[in-house]
Amino acid sequence: MTTDTSEPCLTLAGPADILAAVPYLVGFHPDHSLIVVGLAQGRAKVAVRWDLPFPPGTLAPLSRLWEREHVERIIVVGYGPGEQVTPAIDEARSLAARAGVEVDEALRAHEGRYWSYVCDLPQCCPPQGMPYDPRASRVAAEATVRGLVALPDRRSLERTSAPLTGPVRLAMRRATSDAVAELRAGLTASGDADAFAGAFVSAGLARVRAALATHAAGDRLDDAVAARLGLDLAVVRVRDEAWTLMDGTHLGLWKDLTRRLEPRFVPPAASLLAMACWRSGDSTLATVALERALAIDPGYSMANLLMHALQSLLSPDTLRGRLPTPAELDTAMGPAHSGWLLPLLAALEEEEPHAA
Repeated sequence: MTTDTSEPCLTLAGPADILAAVPYLVGFHPDHSLIVVGLAQGRAKVAVRWDLPFPPGTLAPLSRLWEREHVERIIVVGYGPGEQVTPAIDEARSLAARAGVEVDEALRAHEGRYWSYVCDLPQCCPPQGMPYDPRASRVAAEATVRGLVALPDRRSLERTSAPLTGPVRLAMRRATSDAVAELRAGLTASGDADAFAGAFVSAGLARVRAALATHAAGDRLDDAVAARLGLDLAVVRVRDEAWTLMDGTHLGLWKDLTRRLEPRFVPPAASLLAMACWRSGDSTLATVALERALAIDPGYSMANLLMHALQSLLSPDTLRGRLPTPAELDTAMGPAHSGWLLPLLAALEEEEPHAA
């Protein structure tokens, strides 16, 4: 995953400062991870994280990222035992050497101590490692003042987009049941499946735009509207309307729906959340959202497409100016027909969850 680290700026004076800053660059305190921070003109441009261990060759996309972002120097930090971290550090340093990128620092951190791979002076880098506390440093205090957040671990980050429970879940379950019953009744009463699909899609497109306006006004969708929108987004044409209108300010809406919708209707909303996060520079949360979507539907094409883009370290700028307009979608896809409803009908056939 990559994270845009251009603002705000933290001043780092040594290994302890680096280890204190990294959690704020990736959004949480990492463990069993490799972090590569790319710098240009003395400022951090991007931070990239992988789970450890990983197979050889995993870091290959870094070369394109460094070239695209004009990275001149890097800092590499591995979290975990030496047998996991050292091969990953070696691969990163080898890749940097081939790319002509300088390695300012390469560290391993584990159980409150760190070791440097570029320093062998016993007075500052003893064999037993140097103790450090990232939460007690000047950098941590400075980051907090600047509004940066570092959650305790990745699981804490996952919880920020996890399904809501309790009364909220029960209310959404009832609202979804009502929306499904209304849809089934409409299908049963309709004598023209294509005409029904056209009306359903038109209403869904209007609901997407209304939801964006509601969110922009600082309001939250009520349960009935949220449940209906969950059904709407199962139709690709409706989901793509939201995709083409995507703006970084939409992130809150898609996170809210990802948390509130019943699981079978989550993949479209979670994919839209991932897209919004990616565009805003938060690829960590984008990855979490895509993992949520793919855990529910491993074949969901939008989620797989975005996951491939993130894993390849592509820039969201590659899509800017390339997404079609709603009018171009209409031209490309043609008039609505009953076949557009097949993904929605498949979701309706999934087993209803038991009431709590």
